[in-house]
Amino acid sequence: MEEVILVDINDQEIGRMEKLEAHRKGLLHRALSVFIFNSKHELLLQQRALHKYHSAGLWTNTCCSHPRAGEQVIDAANRRLKEEMGMQATLTCAGHFIYKTDLEHGLIEHELDYVFFGKTNTEPILNTDEAAAFRWVSILELKREIQDAPHRFTYWFPIALNKFF
Repeated sequence: MEEVILVDINDQEIGRMEKLEAHRKGLLHRALSVFIFNSKHELLLQQRALHKYHSAGLWTNTCCSHPRAGEQVIDAANRRLKEEMGMQATLTCAGHFIYKTDLEHGLIEHELDYVFFGKTNTEPILNTDEAAAFRWVSILELKREIQDAPHRFTYWFPIALNKFF
């Protein structure tokens, strides 16, 4: 059973809950999003696996997840980058934001999301349990794509993109 860390708006831990249950109840929990760039300043996008229980098949940042109990967020970001995309990079925390949205299947995403940046020219080795595909894209082209077809992207991705770019 995978748990998430429930937090208040100041990121103070207030408990833990099974991940799906937290998404059913829409409770605020700690999360992370990783953005990996190459030397051409292109962002590595991930298409979420088609069998994910929410946002399946949508394009998003390089990887995203939740830290485990007792795990530092930076350590979780490094772990998930390796687990999802089969790669490593030196990550830097750019800050965090809070968002809440209704998802499909009656789920609610409510996260305090830490954003990390890294740089590498390594091609990912996808974990197909997590990601269906990947591609590199410039921020300018990406913003045009999101404007033209927002339904192809996860809800949190444009929020983070606009906040940090």
